[in-house]
Amino acid sequence: MSLRPSIPGHSGAVLASDFRLADPSGIGRAWDRRTCSRSLMLSSFDLGMRSGGIVSRKKRMRPLCAGNHESIVNAGEKYDLAEETELGQIKVRLYQALDGLNRGIFGVPSAKKSEIEDLVRLLESQNPNPDPMSNLDKVGGCWKLVYSTITILGSRRTKLGLRDFINLGDFFQIVDVTEGKATNVIKFNARGLNMLNGQLTIQASYKVASGSRVDITYERSTITPDRLMNVFRQNYNLLLEIFNPEGWLKITYVDNDLRIGRDNKGNLFILERSDET
Repeated sequence: MSLRPSIPGHSGAVLASDFRLADPSGIGRAWDRRTCSRSLMLSSFDLGMRSGGIVSRKKRMRPLCAGNHESIVNAGEKYDLAEETELGQIKVRLYQALDGLNRGIFGVPSAKKSEIEDLVRLLESQNPNPDPMSNLDKVGGCWKLVYSTITILGSRRTKLGLRDFINLGDFFQIVDVTEGKATNVIKFNARGLNMLNGQLTIQASYKVASGSRVDITYERSTITPDRLMNVFRQNYNLLLEIFNPEGWLKITYVDNDLRIGRDNKGNLFILERSDET
């Protein structure tokens, strides 16, 4: 699963070599070599993570490239570019922090969890779409889970056979804004037993409660194929307890390719837009 974000205003895949991290926080003062090669003006940031994820913006604009940048971009465009570049840098750091965590489903060290939370709060403080339910195009479509604070540990993992027998695959969410429906698809596969490869599908409806929050109602669920259902039958209620989305969900950040949400149970979800159908 790729953990490379798509940055607004940045063409092509994001590579670590695209950024130079110079400040002690490791978040700010990054610049895009390809953009600089075109003599565009980029901003320099000194971002500090304080309690509550408050961002301190010092030295907001400083030219990093030689040339008459005023003849290329006007003041408004410079500030737009600054905002997009700042968010892009934080997203790169977030994806780096998530790398290798297997969505956090089987536990995350506390220091890493805190790092992710700090970066998420930075993004939430600069959400470009604070009222996403008034812009449903940003919410609808297929999303792929890249991180969640929902965990399957200890005896629950053993009961579900998710140690050596069954592997937990990708988790997708398909949001149909026209019908007010959300479908969660959790993939499973068994080592060497293709007949057990399948999925848990949970269908739910939602109603808009505010500009950023929806109330979710569980409707039904199925496991296919039947052979996989037989594996989970004894602990099916446990499986639904873990993945049932009923309650409310607040979308705290969303852009063209990343969505962050928090639910009534205190869980955090980070999803990236997917081309899966």
